[in-house]
Order: sequence, then structure tokens, then C-alpha cells
Amino acid sequence: MTVDTAPAAGRMPEGPRPGLRERKKLRTRDALLRSALGLFTERGYEETTVDDIVEAAEVSQRTFFRYFASKEEAAFFPARLSEAHFVESVRRRPAGEAPLDTLRRALSASWDGIEETVGQVVPLDLHLRFYRTVESTPALLAAHLRRATELEEEIARIIAAREGLDPDTDPRPRVVVAVFGAVLRAAERVWSARDDAGLAELRDLTTSHLDRVETALTGAWHTSPAAGGR
Repeated sequence: MTVDTAPAAGRMPEGPRPGLRERKKLRTRDALLRSALGLFTERGYEETTVDDIVEAAEVSQRTFFRYFASKEEAAFFPARLSEAHFVESVRRRPAGEAPLDTLRRALSASWDGIEETVGQVVPLDLHLRFYRTVESTPALLAAHLRRATELEEEIARIIAAREGLDPDTDPRPRVVVAVFGAVLRAAERVWSARDDAGLAELRDLTTSHLDRVETALTGAWHTSPAAGGR
């Protein structure tokens, strides 16, 4: 799946205000998302049906499928908005910047805009609680990892194009994006185990993990010869 960066994926950050009909559609979509994520976090993803979601949102099942093809699509819709923001941030980074710096600075821009990007659709705390549900739900976790792999491929191709490389013959774009993605995943797993951790804690954890990439990959970890022999 390629991340959709078209304005229709979420609220338009610039331009004229949507008309009344469009605003009504956005309110209906957002009500469905709030109902879906709320039920997924409280009741469980597998235990929640589309009928449960539409009942909570007070709309018809037909209305649900007008906006989403499946429960999974609804579940990850806010995340898709955030991912689209990240992809666009990578595209906008200045030429000549080192690839890892590009990824880090694009991520920082995404952090700065996540409340506007996601918070306009669902409450940010609900979005964060849902990610803890992802970690404890095999079907959601599998979908999350699949989507992350697809996003990494898209980003790798953007990086390759910026560097004038063919990612199918030069492995470096995929390698740097794979490392970056693995670090994000490691930070995400630590964060999800902390019940009271919010967005600031996730950002700090991610930053500290990224700060250790070079030493983790190339540095010696032993403090003394004796430590290495244990």
C-alpha cells in the first residue's frame, strides 16, 4: 500500500474552507473514527463489529462502508494521515542533506504537526491509546508491521531518487531506511509498555534511540576485556 498524500485523505491544511456538505462528511467520518478507535481500545479489535461501530456513531452500516472498506482501514486511518505528513516532509527536505539527517528532520517536522494532523480527526490521547491496543492484538500488529514495511519501501525510493540512485542495484537507501524504521519500532515497543507515557515521552524515547544508532552499529560495547569474556 502506498501512502496517500492527497488532501482528500484528511483535512486540507491550506486553501478555502470546505463547504457545508464537505464539513458534514468530515464530521460523519470523524464520528465513525472516534467510535471505532474507542471501541477497539475498550472492548478489543476482534470483539468489535462494524455494527457496533455504526451503532455507537448513530449511522448506518452503508454509511460506514462509504468511508472505509474495512475495520482495519478505519483503525489505521489516523496513522495514515501522520505517515502522509512524514512522507511529504521527506520530499521537502533540502537536496544535499545526508539521508539519515533527512529522515530525522522529517520525523521532527512530523512530531511538530501530529496534533494538527491527527488531533483534528480523533483526540490525540485516543490515537495513542489505540497504539497500545495494536501491540496486544495479533491481527492489528501484523497489519501495522505490514504497513510499516510498505512505508519503508516508499521512503527508500524517495531517498534513492534524492541521491540519484537505483534502489534495486544500490542497497544503501533500503538499508538506511530499514535501520531507521527498526529504531522507531524499538522505541515504540518500549513506549507502549509504559501505561502513563504520552506523546512527549514517545518523542524523547525515539530521539534517544536515534542518538545511539552510530555507536550501536559501529562502536565497541565492552567496557573492559573481562566484560567481553563473560
